[in-house]
Amino acid sequence: MRTLFWSALVFISLLGMRGFAPVSRQAQSVSLNSPDQLKLINVKAETVTFKGRKALRLNDAAPAGVGDEGRLAVLPNTDFQDGLIEVDLTGEPAAGAGEGARGFVGVAFRVAADQSRFECIYLRPTNGRAEDQVRRNHSVQYISMPGFPWDLLRKEFPEKYESYVDLVAGEWTKVKIEAHRDKARLYVNGAEQPTLLVNDLKQGQTRGAVALWIGPGTVAHFADLRISR
Repeated sequence: MRTLFWSALVFISLLGMRGFAPVSRQAQSVSLNSPDQLKLINVKAETVTFKGRKALRLNDAAPAGVGDEGRLAVLPNTDFQDGLIEVDLTGEPAAGAGEGARGFVGVAFRVAADQSRFECIYLRPTNGRAEDQVRRNHSVQYISMPGFPWDLLRKEFPEKYESYVDLVAGEWTKVKIEAHRDKARLYVNGAEQPTLLVNDLKQGQTRGAVALWIGPGTVAHFADLRISR
């Protein structure tokens, strides 16, 4: 019994050091069937059937010059600090999008009431199978607003907030984000190991809403959103 006790204590201590101790969470499904109930910021939203699934479609509607902070569909009644966010999504460049469009699509969390502050992890789907290793290395991205857009993070912390994962533009992809205190993990398509580790969320231990996020020139779809706290 003494051996079992000390083994359990060491296990719990290691989990605490890792920053993601196991807790019991209740998953809450969040309906995406009513676009008029979302707070839309520089995006157009509609419910559609996409590849056999009912989904919420978002299109970029931002004026030229809007950066990483500017395209959100904020979900009502989603006060969130620590827990899991799971969603199936697709992203691809919209018709007529610029050459730099990658189908940028992801999830923002801990979004302030005035949207002036949030954390975000997103995908660049067209990079997943690009015939360019550098582009593949930039398949997923962490950003934090205000103050930490992708280009600044890439310049000042090369490779730290980006990673590779296999992606196909316009295909359904399962995404899970786990947040705890000042850390976050991204899991893609049910993988047991995270694709991206963020050990220093730039806005600290804040809380706020969950939002669907897209980048410039993107058309995206979202379905089966679940939040566990």
